[in-house]
Amino acid sequence: MGRSGHILRQVLDHVSTLVAPGASTMDLERAAEKKIQELGAKSAFKGYQNYPCVLCTSVNNEVVHGIPSEDCILKAGDVISVDCGVVLDGYYTDSAITVAVGEIKPELQKLLDVTRESLRQAIETVRIGNTVGHIGAAVQQFVEANGFSVVRDLVGHGIGKRLHEEPQVPNYGRKGHGQTLLEGMVLAIEPMVNIGKSGTKTLPNHWTVVTEDGSYSAHFEHSVAVTKNGPLILTA
Repeated sequence: MGRSGHILRQVLDHVSTLVAPGASTMDLERAAEKKIQELGAKSAFKGYQNYPCVLCTSVNNEVVHGIPSEDCILKAGDVISVDCGVVLDGYYTDSAITVAVGEIKPELQKLLDVTRESLRQAIETVRIGNTVGHIGAAVQQFVEANGFSVVRDLVGHGIGKRLHEEPQVPNYGRKGHGQTLLEGMVLAIEPMVNIGKSGTKTLPNHWTVVTEDGSYSAHFEHSVAVTKNGPLILTA
């Protein structure tokens, strides 16, 4: 899974360099698909429940599962979440980043910074004997202290020989509640944070999830292993 995660990191790093005003989300999709092939892995997303692409590209008020399109042209001031998964020798990893398109408003920069930091704080709790509730509590407390809201309709997940495994990993909760973390478990931890309220709705394409109130959203994700030496980020 470490090798799979290393490939995935290279794909996301490459795609992030292409995020610019005038680029389409399909430009990012083509670049990602080429990079995955070059690095000898396969997409975890394309074909999953008939999903058509290797990336999810979610812009502004889109929370997750935005489908790349020639018609979606990035402009300065946007934010875009890029979510990708790969499989190598039967092992899956999953990771996401949110990237500013050119100059963005200070409130949006704060949204990105807070979401990224909430993931870092959540990963710090990934220790043998802690629970899934420790992870969710870390995200929720930091996000809400900064005036934003965590999405409750969608959660992180276990990952390994399948893209989605047990347990579910909510971005809210209480320490000591839920599944106990055991050595060897791997979790895809993925804070999804809205500037406005936490509510979401799914568009008619049955994939793209947007904020109910139209507010902007950010999403960061790592695949993290539980080890006796603490958390090991496989997609760093």
